Amino acid sequence: MNIAENISLRHFNTFGIDVTAAFFTEIFSLDELKEALEFAKAKEFPVLVLGGGSNVLFTQDFNGLVIKNSIGGINIIKEDGEQVYINVGGGVVWHEFVLFCLQHNYAGVENLALIPGCAGASPMQNIGAYGVEIKEVFYELNALNRFDLAEQKFNNTACEFGYRESVFKNKYKEQFVITDVTYRLNKTPHFKVEYGAIRQQLEKDNIKELTIQAIANAVIAIRSSKLPDPKVIGNAGSFFKNPSVLLPEFQMLKEKFPQVIAYPNHDGTMKIAAGWMIEQCGFKGMRRGDAGVHNKQALVLVNYGDAKGNEILQLCQEIQAIVFEKFSVEIMPEVNII
Repeated sequence: MNIAENISLRHFNTFGIDVTAAFFTEIFSLDELKEALEFAKAKEFPVLVLGGGSNVLFTQDFNGLVIKNSIGGINIIKEDGEQVYINVGGGVVWHEFVLFCLQHNYAGVENLALIPGCAGASPMQNIGAYGVEIKEVFYELNALNRFDLAEQKFNNTACEFGYRESVFKNKYKEQFVITDVTYRLNKTPHFKVEYGAIRQQLEKDNIKELTIQAIANAVIAIRSSKLPDPKVIGNAGSFFKNPSVLLPEFQMLKEKFPQVIAYPNHDGTMKIAAGWMIEQCGFKGMRRGDAGVHNKQALVLVNYGDAKGNEILQLCQEIQAIVFEKFSVEIMPEVNII
């Protein structure tokens, strides 16, 4: 294991924020992870674990040890006539795993194509898109306790999944490092094309026979048309969560704003489209120096070049305040702010 000092993190976060890590290491195995954590513990350094860096906004230098999780591997561990169980290293790029599933005709993650980040973050965030959440294909994961270096297994129930939430963002926040994840994919697909613009895109693509590849292609086309490429414009995808409100509150909101975009949740609440509210407040396409709101998707905050993390955070806070003033609905960042 090699520990470097005073390393720029600009190329390790998709916002492209130029901050410095006092110490930095990249790990490729569980043993190297343990060694890195032991080093940090002995030096009493704070620790930050990065995967793809696609869900973080740096507002300052990190005066501790940054660990880049690059644990790899995509391995089928068991299968039967209906399902296949695939173990994926926490550092595997998520879309590479999706491509693996498409290549082998394993169904369940096609709606989640092109989501940035690594596999290890997928259960932490309960990533989701176009009517599918990771909890639907998640089987179990292995994680390492940062403090006592004990290995622990979590099944679906233990993860306590919620909307963009899990136990790792609440009760166990910053306590575990996810080393690998096992997903349960279907050999016979159950297509989900009702959400968002998927059906329209499939019609545009003149798809006559529905396949998981066709759905993935549609999702990739939609995401590419709406979301900026982080390699071109710094961003972390959707910056805000879609807030959920009780039905009476939604009905009052709809009386005042008949065009409000919302979707029903399983618990009877209504999920309001945060991007629609932000756009109604006039922020879509707004730019403050190199910090801005993307001109095609108001949920996405962007770094046009040399924006500071605090400049993007200030824009976030301004958006939150104006949205609440107009709609009396609080929107919260999906991105981790450091």
